[in-house]
Amino acid sequence: MEIWEQISRQRVQHIIESYQLYGDVFDDFSDYLEDLLIAYAPPLIELALIEILVQSWLQIPLIKGIAFIEKVHEQLKSWEYGAIAPKITPSQFRQITGLDPTPVFGSNYNQPSLHKSTY
Repeated sequence: MEIWEQISRQRVQHIIESYQLYGDVFDDFSDYLEDLLIAYAPPLIELALIEILVQSWLQIPLIKGIAFIEKVHEQLKSWEYGAIAPKITPSQFRQITGLDPTPVFGSNYNQPSLHKSTY
């Protein structure tokens, strides 16, 4: 695995661990996440994680675990055939994650790429 791939995976893990999104069934969540990391570009997964997290903040208790990662997957699938229109800004992304938004939004804050093949 190349260094940029390791860094991308660490960024995704940082988001998940920061909000303890894995829930009670860590192994199943990790397996599902691994499948998503194979199918989609990590910056797009980051965006989906944060968008679902923000949507979920209005629900008590906060959804986590498989239910959460399934919503992330649904979001990713919805972007496959439609436009990717982020509902959060790069500065909001930075505030929520503490991460540089450039890998997700691009240096000009364009739409992120959908699949790894275009990454």
